[in-house]
Amino acid sequence: MRNGGHVKTAALHSARDNYLDYVSTARLDRSEPIENDEQAQAEVASDFAEALDDTLDDYADKLDKLRAIDFGPKSAVAEGAVIKLSGKYFVIAVSTSRFTCHGRELMGISTMAPIFEAIEGARAGETVQFNGRDLTVEAVA
Repeated sequence: MRNGGHVKTAALHSARDNYLDYVSTARLDRSEPIENDEQAQAEVASDFAEALDDTLDDYADKLDKLRAIDFGPKSAVAEGAVIKLSGKYFVIAVSTSRFTCHGRELMGISTMAPIFEAIEGARAGETVQFNGRDLTVEAVA
């Protein structure tokens, strides 16, 4: 490990905390029953954080990967796509914390993340299952 185990662990914990914070602000899907129970909400946030987390934390590798990605328009979820999922926007590239682009808040999902496997190839309006939950891909660009 180039950066050392401690730095790697800290980076993974930081990424997990950022995901938890981000998904905890997602609007409720109005088609699902509202879960007021804090434990249920914490479990959902934890599921998302685990799903989005990955081990690709070497920043040089991330930069190399970003330079090689085609960010052109997409009609289905694939590397380089910007998607709206659970009311939040994500870019399929590498894992990132929240950032703003053209006035819109996004977060990066790695193609190595387990959630990518569940949503890969989905088109806008399609529903996929992940961790026993239905997720609707609201938009793909």
